Formats: sequence, C-alpha cells, structure tokens
Amino acid sequence: MARKKRDKEREKAFYENGSKLHEKLIATCNGRPIPIRSYSCEELQRATNNYDPSRIFHRDGLYEWYNGSFEGPMISIKKYSRHDDDDYIFTDIAVSAKMSTHNNVLKLIGCCLETRIPISVYESAANGSLRNRLYNVTSDHDGAQQHQREPLSWQSRLKIAREIAHAISYLHTAFSRPIVHRHIKSGNVFLDQHGVAKLTDFSMSISIPEGETHVVDDNIFGTVCFICPYYVATKYITEKFDVYSFGSFLLELLTGQKLHELFRTIHYFNVEDFENDRNFFTINEVVDPAILVGEEGSVVWQQLQAVLRLALICRKKDPENRLDMVDVAKELRKIENSKSQILLLPRSLLNLLQESQED
Repeated sequence: MARKKRDKEREKAFYENGSKLHEKLIATCNGRPIPIRSYSCEELQRATNNYDPSRIFHRDGLYEWYNGSFEGPMISIKKYSRHDDDDYIFTDIAVSAKMSTHNNVLKLIGCCLETRIPISVYESAANGSLRNRLYNVTSDHDGAQQHQREPLSWQSRLKIAREIAHAISYLHTAFSRPIVHRHIKSGNVFLDQHGVAKLTDFSMSISIPEGETHVVDDNIFGTVCFICPYYVATKYITEKFDVYSFGSFLLELLTGQKLHELFRTIHYFNVEDFENDRNFFTINEVVDPAILVGEEGSVVWQQLQAVLRLALICRKKDPENRLDMVDVAKELRKIENSKSQILLLPRSLLNLLQESQED
C-alpha cells in the first residue's frame, strides 16, 4: 500500500515537473529540443549511497552537491533541500542544458523529475568548488571545517579568471537574447580533475528580450558585495550586472578573502571609498600571501596590479564606465600571456581607471 502511494506520488511529480521543464526549455532554447536524460529516484540513491552526507562536497543555503557514480565515471548531483519558487530550479536546468557545450560550464547530463523538487546530474567536479579552494577549507556533513589541499597558485587563479570570463562572454553574446547570470561568485565556480574552471548555478539567470537593452526585475537577491548598485537603484538588469559581479570575483581570486572581510581588513566597509582611494593601500597589503609562494619576478607583481585595476574598473558604480565581458576576457588573456617586465594597460583602460578615481 505504501509502495503504491509512493509510486503514485512519483508519477505525479514526474508529469508535473516534466511539463514545467518542457515549457522552460521551449522558452529558453527558442523551441529547439535539447535532450536531457531522465534518472529515477533509485538510480540517484544508488549513485550517492542513499545521499550519504560524506559524499557532500559543496553546500549552499538551498542545496547540496554530492559526488556520485553509476559504476563508471564520477558525477556531481545537485539536490535542493528546499526552495520557495521552483521556477528558479527549472531555469537552472534549462540554461545549464543550453550552455552545456561550453567547456567552462559544468555539463548537465540529466535530471530526476520523480521528486517534488527536481534533482540535477552533472559531469564530475573532481576538485570541488573554487570557494573552498580559495579559503583552503571545506565543510563536512557536520559543518566542521577542515584544512585541505594546497593553495591555488597565481597562474592557476589567472587561468580560472580568464576561463570564467570567457563563459560569461558566451552567455552575453552567443544567443539572440543575451543571458545575464546574476550570481557570479567563487561558490558557483567548480574545478574539474584537470583544474579547468566550470561555471554553475544558472537559477537566477535572466534573458534580455530581443531588441531591448535591459530587463526589469523587482526581486533583489544575490550575495552582498556582488550585487550591482545600479540594479538596486533602478531594478534594471543589463549585461553590466555580471561585469560588476565579475569584478568582485576577481577580488576574491586576488585576496583569498570574503569581500566583507576584506573591507574590514583595510578599514573600509564602504565600497566606493575602497575603490576610489587606492593610495590607502598597496597591492601587497591585499593580495593573498599564499599565491606568492614560488612566484618571483616583477612580471607577477605587474600582473597582480593589472588584475586589481581591471577588477576596480569592472566594479565602477556607473555601468557605462565598465567594460563589456568580451573586453574583460581579452584583457585577462593579455595579462596572462604577458612576459614583459613592464605591463601597461591600453589607453582606454587607463582612462577608465582615472575616471574611477575621480568618481
């Protein structure tokens, strides 16, 4: 009797979730079918040893990520513990499916629709989340923090920045309706077995209608220090929202600190003061000491300074004074490939930097 009831509930959830996902895929992918494999509850339970807490490698306020396996290659499973609006979950699945061909996006393999809240299956993120690597800690199932792994080198961080910038640029330019991610931060970047950066969590993403320059959303959400001030003031969302968040992401990579902790460390909690009074601190006062281990020469210091400048330009209060993500990605590639002892920014960037100091 109990089994029949369970099977009925799963069947009901499957059809209801399937209908919602189908509608979201049509809206997101312009009517083009994108195949998504369907998994049963039992398959995912076996893959995770019944969601063994020791399999959790990353958690957020609304979901946990599990390492799993189907008697073959490892996989990553995203399981929501709760969510007040399931539309965000279907957006996450649909946009992930649309972006799965990009090398710097965590590839969606399939999902389980038999549960009240769908469960997503992705390729393996063998090296976990960037957030845990940056802070050099991870949380086990009891919430205890344990030190693990070697800190990421500067060159690794620079490579990650360039890869994620490329993924965001693709979001903004590859489709007739640009997609704004809206939740870029180190916790939403994973690393695969080769250290390749993978962007995740498209639940908050939103498309800008064709022919429009922005979209309006009254629901303000996100992470403090990553939310674009222009959006808070106007409710207008443009691609420059992601540029601002990416500037905060660059500061995470540079400092290895949570941004609110960084601002406390240098006695500035006001972001504008921090950005405009750059003479208050030097690069060695904010850079993560761990990334300098084994890194010698003025080229590295010039790269650090250039990335800091780029981060501050991305976080300009006026969206018009920020770069486009395509240009940000190009600048990061130039910085990464620089072998000169003197690294100079293009005149356009220097002008923007001067403007940022005058705001």
